[in-house]
Amino acid sequence: MSFSRGPKEPLPEVETKVWSCTSEDCQGWMRESYSFDEEPKCPLCKSSMEQEVRMLPELK
Repeated sequence: MSFSRGPKEPLPEVETKVWSCTSEDCQGWMRESYSFDEEPKCPLCKSSMEQEVRMLPELK
């Protein structure tokens, strides 16, 4: 079996809507498409979340 250890091609990044935790002590966030709630709570600290746009690798 052969495994390539060469550099991986970078994934293209696209503007992605995410939910971001509003707590200054928490870095929690999730892609909007992964949330089932209209206004989700942070899965890490249960604080409220707000929408923002981030450049993230494109998921196929």
